[in-house]
Amino acid sequence: MSKQNSGLINRLLASLDDAELVSSRWLRAHGYSSSLVARYVASGWLESPARGVYMRKGGRLQWEGVVRTLQFGERLSLHVGGRFALAWQGYEHYLRLGEAATVTLYGPDRLPGWVPKLPLSEHFEAYRKKIFDFPVIRFSPEMSENLLLDQGLGWSKASSSVESVVCAMPERAMLELCDGPPEASLVYEADALMQGMTTLRPQRVGRLLRHCRSIKAKRLFLALAERHRHAWLSHVQMDDVDLGSGKRSLVPGGQLHPTYQITLPGDLDEHLG
Repeated sequence: MSKQNSGLINRLLASLDDAELVSSRWLRAHGYSSSLVARYVASGWLESPARGVYMRKGGRLQWEGVVRTLQFGERLSLHVGGRFALAWQGYEHYLRLGEAATVTLYGPDRLPGWVPKLPLSEHFEAYRKKIFDFPVIRFSPEMSENLLLDQGLGWSKASSSVESVVCAMPERAMLELCDGPPEASLVYEADALMQGMTTLRPQRVGRLLRHCRSIKAKRLFLALAERHRHAWLSHVQMDDVDLGSGKRSLVPGGQLHPTYQITLPGDLDEHLG
């Protein structure tokens, strides 16, 4: 191997930890030809867990490494949010059991084609609907935590072998979940989760409500918070929060919440553990 190629592979390996991946697109953009990458694979430096993506030979394929690659390698505006973010942050005992884990990612960008082909037990789903009117940001490892917190996001670390990734804080993740399909199962799950959300930050809740574009999500979030009589709710500044007009039906034959004018299943208490 020439000195130039030796320097290239050394720089590449130095930039990858055991769980990170690198795409063919990134490699081409940084001067690694297809033939050179094939040589690295044949020499035992790299391996390909799925077509179009590579990692260190003997590396550990983990969902956190995939997300970090998407956020910082591919520069995609996708964060861990919704149901999976809540489970990750300690609310998993309120979620439905026995399901294969689905990593829920929120943001405007599409998942690369290699993501669903990875041999992982976890699945990935991207929700591209713009729920909040915040400007799109591209993540970087040096990004200010305050910039993330302004959008209800933060750094989260789940594994000692993978650096932190960007994840929705519980306040934002709950609103993202509440924007799901208008079905009774969504309301049962959101209600069980909201029961345990005793320590949400009212200032953050208020800011997210003002920037949330989903009337349904806001009404459901607030109706469930009121139902569980959370102390923080009375401290949320509701000025300039648009809750729309008229009634909203989530479930047929449900009970209309008197304050937030949204129908909820009448048997919510029976579904709480």
